[in-house]
Amino acid sequence: MKVLVGMSGGVDSSVSAALLLKKGYEVEGAFMKNWEDDDGTPLCTAKEDFMDAAKVADQLNIKLHHLNFSNEYKNKVFEKFLTDLKNGKTPNPDVLCNQYIKFNEFYNYAVSNKFDYIATGHYAGIKSISGTNYLAKAKDQNKDQTYFLCNINKEVLDKTIFPLSELTKKEVREIAKSMNLSTFKKKDSTGICFIGERPFPSFLENYINDKPGKIFCDNGKEVGSHRGLSFYTLGQRQGLGIGGLKNYDERPWYVVEKNLLENVLVVAQGNDNKNLFEKELFVDSINWISEPDLTKPIKLMAKIRYRQDDQKCILTKKERFFSVKFEKPQRAITPGQSIVFYQNDICLGGGEIYKS
Repeated sequence: MKVLVGMSGGVDSSVSAALLLKKGYEVEGAFMKNWEDDDGTPLCTAKEDFMDAAKVADQLNIKLHHLNFSNEYKNKVFEKFLTDLKNGKTPNPDVLCNQYIKFNEFYNYAVSNKFDYIATGHYAGIKSISGTNYLAKAKDQNKDQTYFLCNINKEVLDKTIFPLSELTKKEVREIAKSMNLSTFKKKDSTGICFIGERPFPSFLENYINDKPGKIFCDNGKEVGSHRGLSFYTLGQRQGLGIGGLKNYDERPWYVVEKNLLENVLVVAQGNDNKNLFEKELFVDSINWISEPDLTKPIKLMAKIRYRQDDQKCILTKKERFFSVKFEKPQRAITPGQSIVFYQNDICLGGGEIYKS
């Protein structure tokens, strides 16, 4: 069986390719270039990553395809990213990249080139029950990435292999070291691929103009000014430029509302401020990898951000949207982010939050 492995130049995808070879698959690798503006600085590591992927491919004696999806990424991921920011949302480009690039463009390339499966270095699993495949959480709960895979479709899942599903990150590095793979000590990448390690505002100012406005406290009093609502997100603490105000205590300030109509940023003091919490949110559509019975309200588990424990909720299908009511109030429910639903260790799918 032929497998095309997405090789990013990191240790996870390197080990994924090596493990599939050991299992007897006919393996080839593919490096995806998704961002064209590589200025050669340490902030954008595409060239270095390609060289690392090529080095591992040589070690494993497999062919490496060099794929350029920059146009597709720009049109389907980055343009939506910018549009959502301008509309006051906080988008998640990693979810969009998996949906439109890795499990769409990459998958279509593999199919057109007669591969039987694709594989990636994601920490996720596939559980087969009565002949049906389900997206399942990885063994390493600290690294589980099913949250970012919530928008893939069932057809692609049936043709996908996740070689790291039963491994911890520590075990993956140990395997890489034992096989003398050149990436065994490589640091994990962080942040959004096209931003790299640079501060988010400094990147964003290249694409979105400042639109200054006022900052109001939740008591209605003006406490400062902002550079533009696109540069802030709900729950944000850093970079607000306020503090030490007369008649206010020293508790930290947090963003609790973005009023686009009046171009006003609303802030409040205290990590446990009531304005940061809501028990209900709304989703206009959900991508179901495995659809539950929605004829009546259903109890599920869900998370509204990657690094969060699963939360108990009730999902109710309305005429034109879905309502999600949580058992406990949730902090900083953010339009544009994804809510992802689970039953035990099965990831059912997810959707974009549009209102809390």
